[in-house]
Amino acid sequence: MSVVQILPRTEEPVLPASSVESVVGVPPSATNTQLPAEMSAAEPASDRYLLDRMFHAALARYTGGISPTALMLAWLDWSSHLAWAPQRRLEIANNVVRDSGRLLEAAMHVTSAGLEPWSAIRPEKRDRRFKEPQWETPPFNLLAQAFLLCERWWHDATTGVRGVSRANEAIVEFSMRQILDMLAPSNFAATNPEVLEKAFQSGGENFVFGWQNWYGDFMRMLLAAKPVGNDQFVVGRTVAASPGKVVYRNALIELIQYFPTTAKVRPEPILIVPAWIMKYYILDLSPQNSLVKFLTDQGFTVFAISWRNPDARDRNVAFDDYRKLGVMAALDEIGRILPGQKVHALGYCLGGTLLSIAAAAMARDGDDRIGTVTLLAAQTDFTEAGELTLFINESQVAFLEDMMSQRGYLDTAQMASAFALLRSNDLIWSRLLHDYLMGDAAPPSELMAWNADATRLPYRMHSEYLRKLFLDNDLAEGRYLVGGRGISLSDIHAPMFVVGTITDHVAPWRSVHKLHYQVDADLTFLLTSGGHNAGVVAPPDEPGHSYQVMTKAADAPYVGPDEWLKLAPHVEGSWWPEWTRWLVARSGALCDPPQTGYGDVSGLPNAPGDYVRT
Repeated sequence: MSVVQILPRTEEPVLPASSVESVVGVPPSATNTQLPAEMSAAEPASDRYLLDRMFHAALARYTGGISPTALMLAWLDWSSHLAWAPQRRLEIANNVVRDSGRLLEAAMHVTSAGLEPWSAIRPEKRDRRFKEPQWETPPFNLLAQAFLLCERWWHDATTGVRGVSRANEAIVEFSMRQILDMLAPSNFAATNPEVLEKAFQSGGENFVFGWQNWYGDFMRMLLAAKPVGNDQFVVGRTVAASPGKVVYRNALIELIQYFPTTAKVRPEPILIVPAWIMKYYILDLSPQNSLVKFLTDQGFTVFAISWRNPDARDRNVAFDDYRKLGVMAALDEIGRILPGQKVHALGYCLGGTLLSIAAAAMARDGDDRIGTVTLLAAQTDFTEAGELTLFINESQVAFLEDMMSQRGYLDTAQMASAFALLRSNDLIWSRLLHDYLMGDAAPPSELMAWNADATRLPYRMHSEYLRKLFLDNDLAEGRYLVGGRGISLSDIHAPMFVVGTITDHVAPWRSVHKLHYQVDADLTFLLTSGGHNAGVVAPPDEPGHSYQVMTKAADAPYVGPDEWLKLAPHVEGSWWPEWTRWLVARSGALCDPPQTGYGDVSGLPNAPGDYVRT
């Protein structure tokens, strides 16, 4: 068997045909994809202080990958500035007296008929911990109000202290919020009226079922097994089941082609570039919520990149390797299968960031193969990238690099923990309540099964991504290099369709909206309901979706996000038909299906391929 390698970056990023044929039918895990020695010289951090790095890597196992130095410096910044702010400290003390008085007044009238139960403080609309009517009865109502007053006091105390850096203030406020969320009365059986009522009605069976749920989850964690019920979502049968064919494979991607299901087809194909922090089939879940199926049913030929899940041998895979071996290799193959056709390119999340880089480099070099660009929840300016930036500063990135240096990649558990912390009430404590205290385990779903099918990130790529994009913001500020030369997003003139989601914690929509003043192109911006995943996976037959949309011509004046929110019309329903209408308007007339078929794909597997199973 010949050896398959990711080629040096100075060479054409397409594997020889003999190498491709040698791995056909062989599980990717059995394929040697170790980088050539000449690429290993460009690691993101030096091994000069090897013992220090080993110590940090060991420490990371106990801190969840969070740098203790970053936390300490943030709290020191806040506490030292507060110590030299006597008037601010007096205001904080007065707030204690004020809130105590309000709680005492509420306690004195707790049995008064017709009194508003939330007289001291009312939960915010997005806070679902105290929404049930049981929380309006004493003494639980007083417990909830005391907690909410404490929560508000700590928010006021940790924010607005003059002199504290914005980044450190955010870290202090966020970390304090995590502690308070853990101590909420909704998380304990003795202080949660919903749990006590369920225990009374069931004779305590909820605790028995809750124990069984916890023990099962604990054993699956020890055995690194998938969550219960995920076995009913089988890749290739239940999910990622759209009929297609792998038409190309290199050491980093499999390119899957899906034929349209209509008699007449659109001549221009669609290329989907998903993020490699997730499996591609988020856009091809079950048939009723598959974007791939929706597009083929509209007459489009769809190509999707399926990234190989890296391991320790891929520690030196660079961010630019994903551009060359991913986007550019896929465009080359599409051009071979459908010569002469422009491509509608779609990038999701990190895949959208990569696509924007590739499109800017292609525009700089006069490569016009991309007809339109669609970005889903993808950022190109990282100055306001939401709470995810709390985990990304110089101290944190250095700590992560030391942790990754031991394994050669960022582990899936580290990413899952970081994303869970961003929505701890929804992803951690609400699960504790329903699964372990109420004894009601949530039924499995294809989206949950996909979320558990996590991927790893190569050491070098992830370090370059964090430093060049998050820390230094090179792409937005004109310092990002491709092929040794700078690129600018303003060189992109292809029409763009950009989607943000209203409750996105990973790519906040206001950050996504910044593309308006970065590109010189007609840009249609759509803001849809939902979050980073649920907002994007929005099939037309599923109720509850809505969106706002507005187009800005290339020569039109800039409209900021707050003004855009007021001007853009509201539409009920899924954004998918809106996007396909936009694509159709920029596509050629319907024609007969091409006779080229899949091309020469002898020996390559059917969709979903092999890489998605690693």
